[in-house]
Order: sequence, then structure tokens, then C-alpha cells
Amino acid sequence: MVFLSNQFALPAMTICALYRARWQFELFFKWIKQHLRIKRFYGNSENAVKSQIRIAVSVHVLVAIVKKRLNLDASLYTLLQILSVTLFEKIVIRQAVTGAAYKSGSDAQCNQLNLFVF
Repeated sequence: MVFLSNQFALPAMTICALYRARWQFELFFKWIKQHLRIKRFYGNSENAVKSQIRIAVSVHVLVAIVKKRLNLDASLYTLLQILSVTLFEKIVIRQAVTGAAYKSGSDAQCNQLNLFVF
């Protein structure tokens, strides 16, 4: 491989190592764009960008954990699509993913308070 550089003071192996490290950054940002669904950053500061990436990685890991624990065959992208559509619905995740009707027993405990009972 031939690398061109205007850094004449650095040895060739250092230049190669820098290009390799830069390529790893490029691959990382490509992975972010493809998997974390970050289209743009909402802030310009370093803290805002780091926070948005951390949140996106956390969501990605949580969906991967749900996929593994429920033994789902759907891809992570499909699961994220389903969860984004059913975000505000009170539905069991397995029911949302598989489409199967969920039947809760009448003796199931509900710890949700009723707002309109006086």
C-alpha cells in the first residue's frame, strides 16, 4: 500500500497507524448511522453529542436484551420499528412483535391506579 502524507517528520509506520485509526473512526460512524438511527445531532456541544450517542447505544443494547430474552427471530431494526409504532400503547412486547392476541387472566394483579375513581 502506498500512503501520501505531508508529514515528513513522522516515520512511515506511524502514518500507517494513523490511517488505520482514522479508518476505525469511519467504520464506527458508519455503524452509528446504520444501527442507531441518528440522522442528526440535536446539540453542537461535545456533551450533547456524547449524551445522544450514549442514549442511542443504550436503547440499542436494551432492544438486543429484549430480543435475546424473548427468543425473537425479528431483527433489531424490525424490533425498533415495531416499538416506535407501539410506543404509547399499553401492549405486551411479545404481542406487539408476534401479533398474537394476549389473554390476561382475570386474577392478574394490576398495580395501575385508576385516575378517575373518587
